[in-house]
Amino acid sequence: MLSKPASTIRFKRLLLTGAAGNLGRELRARLPAYCDVLRVSHRSDLGAPNAGEEVMTAALEDKDAMLALLEGVDAVVHMGGVSTEQPWEPILAGNIIGAYNLYEAARKQGVKRIIFASSNHVTGFYRQDEVIDARDPVRPDGFYGLSKAFGENLAQLYFDRWGIETVSLRIGSSFPEPADRRMLATWMSFDDLERLVVASLTAPIVGHSIIYGMSDNATTWWDNKYARHIGYRPRDSSDRFREAVEARQQHIDLDDPVARYQGGGFVTKGPFD
Repeated sequence: MLSKPASTIRFKRLLLTGAAGNLGRELRARLPAYCDVLRVSHRSDLGAPNAGEEVMTAALEDKDAMLALLEGVDAVVHMGGVSTEQPWEPILAGNIIGAYNLYEAARKQGVKRIIFASSNHVTGFYRQDEVIDARDPVRPDGFYGLSKAFGENLAQLYFDRWGIETVSLRIGSSFPEPADRRMLATWMSFDDLERLVVASLTAPIVGHSIIYGMSDNATTWWDNKYARHIGYRPRDSSDRFREAVEARQQHIDLDDPVARYQGGGFVTKGPFD
């Protein structure tokens, strides 16, 4: 965790959705440094609030619950929804209907900035020998990536029509350390995740910006040139793990689509019937 806040800007009330998820739990511990009150939500009970917290239970597909959830907040860090490749029905509920409900609630409650947890799986069917940027066409690697592409388009609509600013974070692989050679390119430390979210919250003007969430890795497939105005500067790197990762995974099977495409294992998941 960062030793001190990366910004002196404080919000009166921030909303963190998906607070029980893997990255939601990390941000729940970190975001109180940047606000007076952190409102945390999940579809299931989060237990008693910590100091400086408000806890609300809300399912994303519940329109009325979402309207109440966004009342009185200055900005939203939206980490909620389905975060892996799943059958269509839960993705539809959480990532399609849920995203619409979130943006409609933001419009009605006057919330003007959302940090949207998108995913690198929006472009998962680009090859690992390609370098792409946020303006390249989307190539989702499954229903999950497709739902995140919908979320990005939804964010663009709500900015163009109603001026709600969004930073869509195409998060790579945010874990304590990279598990394999793919993650040497996609890895983002938890500290860099915090830096990215805070930069997205505090940049003066963002419109709808798309930025890949990754650390300062020597190997990368993503060019963030169109998001430099956010002010995100990663400070960590997967390189310190490289020797151990390559020792565990010395050979790559180029006939395996998991090794060819940026989406890794997501490109072969499903169908689920």
